[in-house]
This record gives sequence, structure tokens and C-alpha cells, in this order.
Amino acid sequence: MTVLSIAPALLLLTTCFTRIIVVLGFVRRAIGTQESPPNQVLIGLSLMLTIAVMGPIWGDIYTNAIGPYADQVPAPSTGRVPTGEEAFQYAETRIREFMYRSIDESDLLLMARVGAPVIVENQYTDNGFISSKFLEALPTTVIMPAFVLSELRRAFEMGFMIYLPFVVIDLVVSAILVSMGMLMLPPVIVSLPFKVLVFVLVDGWGLVVEQLMVSTMVTVGG
Repeated sequence: MTVLSIAPALLLLTTCFTRIIVVLGFVRRAIGTQESPPNQVLIGLSLMLTIAVMGPIWGDIYTNAIGPYADQVPAPSTGRVPTGEEAFQYAETRIREFMYRSIDESDLLLMARVGAPVIVENQYTDNGFISSKFLEALPTTVIMPAFVLSELRRAFEMGFMIYLPFVVIDLVVSAILVSMGMLMLPPVIVSLPFKVLVFVLVDGWGLVVEQLMVSTMVTVGG
């Protein structure tokens, strides 16, 4: 029961969901539309985009691990029926391979020094290169938080770039209102429709989703 209760968290924290939902949240706050689109819409869109990105990996795991183990048939990758441990190891390996490609070295070393200091001391040399042997030696409990930190870093970098044009609009509107002597009129009320208009004219949602998909697809394929 405990495993089932934490399964959703484990699933979301080992995929690109974190990056996507944080970036979409930045978009909503940058525009200033408060609760529009609502959280349910952002979460639903994030889940669908995550499924689109992770689908090939999940499909491979099912084809070569979960499916053969559940049906007790030979796996295409090995030609024999996998045991429960082998199925789990295959799934873990595929997920770790995905996370490796997104992890920044600084985040990985930070978590490794906390969670696996012996491995860092014995197998890592500070030469700017992380070997595959070092990665394989690290436990998944170290890889996961490092992956989440890297995803948050990229999400905030994208959020910063999203915020910039809307901050410019706010500054321009504020300057115009001050020059007109309309000091009592909140700039947010005036700038909101202009921000929404600009966002619609440049197909903002399409651009954001496209960049999210490109960045995550490069990670999967890289």
C-alpha cells in the first residue's frame, strides 16, 4: 500500500513533468491572468505532453520487461522470460538513462557528495568528466533528486525568458500612465489586455509547447 501511495510521485519525479508544469505556471504568472487557465488544465496538458515524450521509453519497458514478465513469455531483447528482478532492473536502467541526459554535473555531484560520498571519493576525479562507471555506481536515490534539481534549473531558465517581454510591457504601460498623470490607475489593469493580445498574436502557447517538446525530445533522443 505504501508503494502504491508514492508511485505517482516517483513517476512524476522521473519524467519531464516537473519541467513542463513549472514552465506553464510561469507563463500564467507572467501574463497575470491569475487562475486562468485553471490548475486542472495546466496539469492535464502537462500530463499529455509528458506521455508524448516518455511514451517510447515506457513502451520499450513494457515490451521488454513488464509485458514478458506478466505474461511469462520471452522478452524480445533477451529471448527468455525475465524474472521479477530482471524486469525491475531493465525498467530502472531505461529510466536512469533518460535522467542521465538531463542532469547537470554540478547537481549530480551535489547529491552524490550527500548521498554517496564513498563513491565520489573512490570513483570520481574532478577533471570535468563523469564516467559511465561512476554513473552506474550511483544509486537511483541519488540520481532522482539530481535530475529534479536539473529540471527545476531548466524550467526557471525558461521562465526567466518568458517573463522578460511581459515585464517590458508592464514598464511601458507604467511609464505612459505616469506621463499622463494617471497615478491612481493600477498599471496591471491596463497592461493585462495588452499582454494577452501580444501572447495571442505570437501564438504564445504554441511557441511554449514547441520549445518544451524540443528540449525534452532532444533529451530523450540525445
